[in-house]
Amino acid sequence: MRNEVRDFVEWHRGRAPYVFWGLLLDSPALAGQLARAASWLDGLLLDGYVREPHVTLDVCGFPADRSADDESFTPALIDAQLGLLVAAAPAPFSIRIGGLDSFTSAPFLKVFDVDRGIACLRQCLAENGRHRLFGDYVPHVTVGLYRDAWPLPAVAERIAACPTGDELALTVGHADLLGYAPSVIGGALIRLGRFDLTSRQMHWPPDGEALLPAFTTMIHPKQT
Repeated sequence: MRNEVRDFVEWHRGRAPYVFWGLLLDSPALAGQLARAASWLDGLLLDGYVREPHVTLDVCGFPADRSADDESFTPALIDAQLGLLVAAAPAPFSIRIGGLDSFTSAPFLKVFDVDRGIACLRQCLAENGRHRLFGDYVPHVTVGLYRDAWPLPAVAERIAACPTGDELALTVGHADLLGYAPSVIGGALIRLGRFDLTSRQMHWPPDGEALLPAFTTMIHPKQT
């Protein structure tokens, strides 16, 4: 599937940021695996993908005073999710990063939820038992975005031949509330908040306020 660099204004309609829960993975070893995978797929990927390595857990949408559709949310959603996270008290857990695979729009590295920690977090984030992230959930770390519509058999053969090496084990100690500018395809993420799995506290870093001050004032009444 071809991706393109443009402002999808018909989707975001001037709203920003787009907010979601995920796991930011700050690992030099993982960064190296992603770079090798991107190099292996050289010529197939869109230039300018700089999004930090992460696993998406569930989406929130665009912040709003009132939730008008499935793509917007209010502070009440975050408050409810934090309450469930505190009550469930999920412990730090392990994941494993595997080899190269692909969706039709993007190649990715496989993620194995060996301790069921991802599943536990997603259960806490489900709004009234329903996830906002539609479709079959596949935990993954995106390598990039395809720059054109390439023939599937040729791409699949190239992916299958990629030397992936050993699986990478990582320990996860937090869940992150993340945002990005929806007008920038593959642009950088900013961390709006971090829920610490050990202390069961949500921390709101100053860099979140740089993205959209109105958003942080909406959900910071219990700031720590």
